[in-house]
Amino acid sequence: MRFRTALLPLCLAALLPASQAFAERGLQPQDLVSLTRVSSPVLSPDGGRLVFIERTVDLEGDGSGTALYLRDLRTRDARPPQRISPEGWNVSAPTFSPDGGTLYFLSGKNGSQQLYAMPASGGAPRQLTAFALDIGSYRLSPDGSRIAFSASTFGDCAQAADGDVFACTKARLDQRAEGNTTGVIYDQLFVRHWDTWEDGRRNRLYVAALPAAGGEPLRVATAVSQALEGDVPSRPFGGSDDYTWAPDGRSVVASVRVAGAGEPWSTNFDLYRLDAAGRAAPVNLTASNPAWDAGPVFSADGSTLYYRAMKRRGFEADRYALMAMDVGSGQAREIAPDWDRSPSSIAVAEDGRSLYAAAQDTGQYPLFRVDVATGEVTRLVDGGTVSAFDIAGDTLAFSRNTMRSGDVIYTTDTGAQQLRAITPDASERLPDVRFGDYEQFSFRGWNGDTVHGYVVKPWNYEEGREYPVAFLIHGGPQGSFGDGWSYRWNPQTYAGQGWAVVMIDFHGSTGYGQDFTDAISQHWGDRPLEDLQKGWAAALRDYDFLDGDRACALGASYGGYMVNWIASQWNGPWKCLVNHNGVFDTRSMGLVTEELWFTEWEHGGTVYDNPEAYERFNPARHIGDWKVPMLVVAGQNDFRVPVDQSLSAFTALQRQGIESKLLYYPDENHWVLKPHNSVQWHETVNDWLRRHFDR
Repeated sequence: MRFRTALLPLCLAALLPASQAFAERGLQPQDLVSLTRVSSPVLSPDGGRLVFIERTVDLEGDGSGTALYLRDLRTRDARPPQRISPEGWNVSAPTFSPDGGTLYFLSGKNGSQQLYAMPASGGAPRQLTAFALDIGSYRLSPDGSRIAFSASTFGDCAQAADGDVFACTKARLDQRAEGNTTGVIYDQLFVRHWDTWEDGRRNRLYVAALPAAGGEPLRVATAVSQALEGDVPSRPFGGSDDYTWAPDGRSVVASVRVAGAGEPWSTNFDLYRLDAAGRAAPVNLTASNPAWDAGPVFSADGSTLYYRAMKRRGFEADRYALMAMDVGSGQAREIAPDWDRSPSSIAVAEDGRSLYAAAQDTGQYPLFRVDVATGEVTRLVDGGTVSAFDIAGDTLAFSRNTMRSGDVIYTTDTGAQQLRAITPDASERLPDVRFGDYEQFSFRGWNGDTVHGYVVKPWNYEEGREYPVAFLIHGGPQGSFGDGWSYRWNPQTYAGQGWAVVMIDFHGSTGYGQDFTDAISQHWGDRPLEDLQKGWAAALRDYDFLDGDRACALGASYGGYMVNWIASQWNGPWKCLVNHNGVFDTRSMGLVTEELWFTEWEHGGTVYDNPEAYERFNPARHIGDWKVPMLVVAGQNDFRVPVDQSLSAFTALQRQGIESKLLYYPDENHWVLKPHNSVQWHETVNDWLRRHFDR
């Protein structure tokens, strides 16, 4: 199989000094962690200006900073985007006013995260809110006069004597911190979620009129979701795309899970219409669907509500269907029922005839246009992963990354005929780094199905040589290691050490149709293992630079589970293993994790109703067959796969005298996020692989 080698762009090569025209090293962990990142592209209403966020990392201070940048798209010169937020401000969530003259954003400059405004061309920010709590997210009203926003509050603080729910919540938190007792009593789950112990607060929506020029910042607001016992946005990863204003400004529609004590095993999010004045009771618009309804977006005239809907209750990786609801009648229809992909976000074209949607597709994450009337789907932006996008008039802005580029912000017309790069890619930011070329391949896996994977060459590849292999196994398990850029599991960091990389999107992976995704449920240990084995054999057969005698397998979460599983079921090829926060005991996991809907769907019921399913592919039952050296990683604040799973694996290794190490983080969750910790993680993993490759 022949590799198609990407050429250094001629324009870049011409700009580089002669000494840097050809890269001299591979990507290192410090490069990855300190690389400048761009995100959140937002267009002015006329499509003539673009604002985005640039994030820089301070390795010395173990932190990062963010700033707003503006690019006038009406000029064709090569001037770089202009920074418009002041030095020393960390910012997020930029939004243009309806007339395009004002830019709103969130910042914690003065101690808590509040809303600010500034002239869209730059200038001194003006603080618009001064609530006693952080604003979590916000949406500007269609006429620009009000905001809907979220804050985490105690429900009974709605009855505070002075009407200030935010001050009441803050006082309650301060009182707890200063108290003499630390015990907390719970009478239902969630006790903890992701990386936080629950304390009785919920994310709730509020509406407030923005102060006039020169007016005092807002301190009180009207509650609009108080009657619903659910989080808006959802926790832990929800945002402003969980709710939207109706075009007439009289209501807000939000995706909310109201589940009571059953919340940890429910995925039933419904769309509720909330009175923006806080007077009328919430109305459930999607009560007939027992599964997840998400991402509400209105047509310009307010007659149609578009959203995404799953169909099976209790399954978080079900296919999202594109839905259109007639607001007058409440009748809903699926727009593209034959499109077997699951969009993650949608936007409505200005003429109302099309939706734009990003969705995984065969190892990539492109942008699509969907005809509302016919359901016809057109693939617009091909290659790599589209991470965010915005539409204004005939202008489309989006950020896209690939396995070698990092995020780059582009603009184009809504037909995506000609892309215009606004920000540099990783090779331009790191001109002395050579990235490993990569290629997608396919083979016949479980059930004779076509399965895809990627192979990445080492940065210093030479024809005729063989290279050690990092065999990366993705988590989820409904996930993918596709053509995208990661700041945690990035194959270029292994290619940068002079190693090759192989990644397989086994049955259960997303982007290959819902049947393919469904195939892993209740089959964690057989179907995906068969794909991994056949994919490994196919890669060794087709790529002669892979040294099959010097290979290590690595994975996190479900990928860590699979590392624990192959330690007994397929330990022959591996010189070493790396298990990051992986499931060790599936039965214990079914009772110690927080989102119970996940384990109960994946294993076909509860631990007590279907114990045999939890034991069928349980790594803990086979530790006597472990032989291969393993590095185990654990995060104390990981409540998805709690720390006992990693400690149990390490104990099993040590007690049997198997070479092993434990890398423990008392201050990280399911991921390793702090810059210095991230560098340490990469260096520890690389040292572990290098030691065993060199034996």
